[in-house]
Order: sequence, then structure tokens, then C-alpha cells
Amino acid sequence: MPAAMSKLSANEHGSPLKLHRRATFDEVSTGSHQPLSPAFPRFSPTGTALAIDNRAIGVAAHSPCSTGRGGARNSATRESKALSTAHLGNLIAAARHAEAIGLPLNRMITIHWEAAGVPLSDMAKATGRFTDLLAKALRRRGSRTSFLWVHENGDGKGGHCHLLAHVPAALVRHVAGLQKAWLRRITGRPYRARVVHSRPIGGRLGLERDNPELHAINLEAALAYLLKGAGEDAGEQFALHRLEPGGRVIGKRCGTSQNIGRKARNSEGQA
Repeated sequence: MPAAMSKLSANEHGSPLKLHRRATFDEVSTGSHQPLSPAFPRFSPTGTALAIDNRAIGVAAHSPCSTGRGGARNSATRESKALSTAHLGNLIAAARHAEAIGLPLNRMITIHWEAAGVPLSDMAKATGRFTDLLAKALRRRGSRTSFLWVHENGDGKGGHCHLLAHVPAALVRHVAGLQKAWLRRITGRPYRARVVHSRPIGGRLGLERDNPELHAINLEAALAYLLKGAGEDAGEQFALHRLEPGGRVIGKRCGTSQNIGRKARNSEGQA
């Protein structure tokens, strides 16, 4: 296991996992701390860039926990305003398990559901349909995937989803060619420019294969970016360097694919 990802395991009892404070999403650095790739371009005020910021971020240690399934906590009408400690522990453990089963998270996809015309109450359903279509498209090409996602909302940026997924480099172009059709199918509307934004973690395809340690460092930063909507208590417990209001979300606030979820990790003794 790459050194950077192994730190997640080593810190699973609550000690903070440090990330260089100059590191930014998609610009994580090693050694001399120089950016690996350009920052995400800025889009129009209604575009996905409102959901992406490139300021310094940190990452946290793992503490075992579960989000659970079903019941009032995950009702389609339940509202929340921040990621909990249970959410953070589950997401970090899921990212580590994806690496362990050979499906490292290597792509970040941001979908601006509000700009696509999806109301806040339907955002969770829309994300579920998108991930289902992604998994089916890859399966038809003989590939598995793993993924985790977080919903955010707020004044000036609207409801959106950040998704980290495993997409083999050879199938990136295939998936990119399908995304707009998926969004038309989900929303029932013509695709609007810049609703979906997709980039390889670390700035180049195949980094997880060609330089696993560098990919792991970049993945830490990307995951930390997704965790920034944690509540103050959760952020303190996980020693997050950066917190921002996650906004009001209806229904599930975050989730993972089943193969890296708590049940799958329990079956392999890695909860």
C-alpha cells in the first residue's frame, strides 16, 4: 500500500493525519511542494466552478464508525447541514478499502444539480441514478468501479455533488462521452454547459498505476476537499484544517458504492 494511504490506517485511532498546508485540490505537491497541474478553470457564475475552490485543505484521521442504512436517519425527507463524525469515518475507511481491493479512486466528478434543474429534494435520487449509470457503463466494458460522494449546498453555489470514483484510464473517454446523455436522462432537460466537471485525481490519467505514492497523496487532498463540509465537532475530532458550511441537504448527505461500504469492509475485517 502506498505510504500516503497507509497513514490513514496508522492514524485510525484518532491522531491527526497531516497534509502540507500549501497543498490544494488537484495541485498536491511532493518534495519541493510545487503544483502538479493547473487549478480547475473558473466558469460562469451558474457553472460548476461555484462548487469548487482551490484554497488550502487538510485531511483527517479515521475513527471507526458507520452511517447505517434505512430508518429515520436516512429518510428521503431528512435534512442535515453538515457531515457527522460517522460520515467522515465511513468515507475515509471507504477510500482506503477501494485501494485495498484494487479499485483506487482516481477521478473527481462534480455535478451541479441545481444548475441542471434538479430541486434539492431530488438531488439524492439524481446522484443515485448517475452512479448507477456509471457502474453499468463500466460493467458493460468489463470493468468494476468503486465510488463515494458528498452533497453540498449553499448561497451562491447551489446544490451539487462531489464524486470520487474509480474509472480505468482506458475507459475515461467512453464515460466522458456518455455523461451528458445520462444527465439529460436524469433531468429530462437539455444538457446545460458546465453542469458536470470531471478531472483525474493528480492531474493526469493513470497516475494510480504509474506513481501510486503520488496518487495517494493527491487522493488525500481530494478526499479532504470532500470532507470540508463537516460540523465543527467532527472537524475537530478529525483534525481537519479547513471547514466550510456544507449547507442544507435533503435526504442522504453522502454515500459509497456497496463494495467499499461498511458491510463489505466488515466482511473483510476492515470496518
